[in-house]
Amino acid sequence: MDTYDIFLYAGYILVVLGAIFAVVMPLIKSLDNPKSLLKTVVGVIGIAVLFFIAYSISSNEVLPKFEADPFNLTPAGSQFVGGMLITTYVLAVIAVVGIVFTELSKAIK
Repeated sequence: MDTYDIFLYAGYILVVLGAIFAVVMPLIKSLDNPKSLLKTVVGVIGIAVLFFIAYSISSNEVLPKFEADPFNLTPAGSQFVGGMLITTYVLAVIAVVGIVFTELSKAIK
């Protein structure tokens, strides 16, 4: 095993540990204040509802070149990808509108 491999695996382990701590530590901290958990749950449910709306309106059409060997895309997979893309677009538009609204309200005050 080369030194690069050791550092690469150590990096993988650190990224996984960082992701775990990024999820677990706020949950532990929010146990002191259950109202903050309610806001988080409402946000997660809102994103899930947005995804299911986007999933239901997305198409499950697959072009023949994507049904072939390197991709093996199924109609269900195509609809899932379409739902994720629509969700991402809607969230991006909401973020941009929120930024513009915030900056305009700061400029007016």
